[in-house]
Amino acid sequence: MTDFISRLPKAELHVHIEGTLEPEMMLDLAKRNGHELPFGSLKEVEAAYRFTDLQSFLDIYYQGAAVLRTPEDFYLLMSAYLDRAAADGVRHAEIFFDPQTHTERGIGFEVFMEGLRAGIADARSRHGLSAELILCFLRHLSGADAVKTIHEAEPHLQGVVAVGLDSSERDRPPELFERAYDIARGLGLRAVAHAGEEGPPEYVVGALDILGVERIDHGDNSLQDPDLVERLARDSIPLTVCPLSRVALRGVDTLEDHPLPTMIEHGLNISLHSDDPPYFGGYVAANYAGVQDSLGITDVELAQLARNSVMSSFLDDSRKEGLVTEIDAVVEAEISA
Repeated sequence: MTDFISRLPKAELHVHIEGTLEPEMMLDLAKRNGHELPFGSLKEVEAAYRFTDLQSFLDIYYQGAAVLRTPEDFYLLMSAYLDRAAADGVRHAEIFFDPQTHTERGIGFEVFMEGLRAGIADARSRHGLSAELILCFLRHLSGADAVKTIHEAEPHLQGVVAVGLDSSERDRPPELFERAYDIARGLGLRAVAHAGEEGPPEYVVGALDILGVERIDHGDNSLQDPDLVERLARDSIPLTVCPLSRVALRGVDTLEDHPLPTMIEHGLNISLHSDDPPYFGGYVAANYAGVQDSLGITDVELAQLARNSVMSSFLDDSRKEGLVTEIDAVVEAEISA
């Protein structure tokens, strides 16, 4: 990982806070909260973090999330992620969280929102790093469950900028969640959605046309549809791409096989993110370094990916312009060195 990558200001727009749970923290919180895990040692947890597909990943993901019980737990989780993100040059983060993962265990909005917001506030003081939350509906649950969740969330939306859609995509088209998105939009929230990770290009189209999203999370399978690729490029629709995740979930065999160069050649609005970093092998700077090492992406191209991340965020225009100016200064210093 080069010093240039860590100095490059960037926004992280595709990271699941529950998916930042490191094995050591999982064991510590389980012990503190008296929660029994099916693992007897750190080595066993680390072995479970090696999986074969999205569903086997989700199985361990939800087992890990079950150790989160108190505001302090969620505070520690958020603080640990933001400390690491700051070290990677992240200046702004828009962070997914899964309320249904917690409410179905009897953990109320007031518990996890208190902890998450406190972690964000502390990171702003420590690092000057801003962050907002994206409330995700679990795709494997029903549209009615999503509607119930957004109604439950309404008194707790401070710090929430958008809604999203995650979990297993297969056979779960976007239109199942149209009502929940309509309600969220009425509450002033913006919209993103995972699409085109497991699902076909039609799910990307549905997320855009039915859910009205402003960003597509993943979107790799869009390349199967030339007309969709043309639309994404023409309208500069952001795709939040997660290279190490794509390899870990067997979307491609190796980073050398990742279609990022093709996406860039097609003029797509791509930015790089970490998704669930402890599970997938690296935080956001490792994703930048990985595509540089494996795909020959240049420093100039990495800087453009960082600009894309900032411009694809929900920040106001003045903050975007300020961060882009900082990126340009880092690039100029690198060239002049």
